[in-house]
Amino acid sequence: MKMTMHIDETALSEVIEMFGCESKTEAVNFALKEVVRRKKLRARLKSGMGLSSEELRNVVEPGYDPLALRVAEPPNDYGSGSAG
Repeated sequence: MKMTMHIDETALSEVIEMFGCESKTEAVNFALKEVVRRKKLRARLKSGMGLSSEELRNVVEPGYDPLALRVAEPPNDYGSGSAG
């Protein structure tokens, strides 16, 4: 028995372009696996990653400030085409 699928060609083209898939089949398989991966990740995060509330509170160093670290680094010119 032959099955027919109706796939949004625009969305499919976007997946191919964004993720460098070499075929429609590869893009569909990638997208399906990504949906499953995200669902599993959400479930894991929702469960607290197996840590108690107290453990979750202590996961990050109290004085950790990612914004302060970002300010301390020299800015990068991403996408300028020049290396380094």
